[in-house]
Amino acid sequence: MSKIGIIYSTVDGQTLKICKKIEEHLQAENVTVSLFSIEEFNEDILTFDKLVIGASIRYGVHNEKIIKFINKNKNLLDSIKTAFFSVNLVARKPEKNTPTTNPYVVKFFKTINWNPTLVEVFAGNLDYKKYPFFDRIMIQFIMWITKGPTDSNAKIEYTNWEKVKMFSNVIKTI
Repeated sequence: MSKIGIIYSTVDGQTLKICKKIEEHLQAENVTVSLFSIEEFNEDILTFDKLVIGASIRYGVHNEKIIKFINKNKNLLDSIKTAFFSVNLVARKPEKNTPTTNPYVVKFFKTINWNPTLVEVFAGNLDYKKYPFFDRIMIQFIMWITKGPTDSNAKIEYTNWEKVKMFSNVIKTI
């Protein structure tokens, strides 16, 4: 039986929510899964058959701790099966919701020397009331530029949960 580790960084909780759903799908298939935030992960990577890393975008970049973790552990990550997924609001657009068309994922892999076995991108969650003032104003501005919703009462979950389930199924097979 395979043992899968899931490491995540999240700003507003959507990446964690996606990780918990992946964990749920895998456990339903009798897979042993351990879930860790990037801050609490201190395991030996090689105790896992597969490692999944999920990271959200804020202001165009993934969490610095995720990037440092990957750079520090690249050789170990390359010795097992790995998956990476990014969560961002740009992925709400059909033309930007794949690893090869999402600008943040494309940029990420141009700046990091790592090729996971599997890569995916998921649209995130927009909840203006949840954001601190500065973040709300900046996200509204970004959404205005990208022709997204700017109503300060907007609360929209863009995550495609069927896509998350399909990703979970593929993780089992890598």
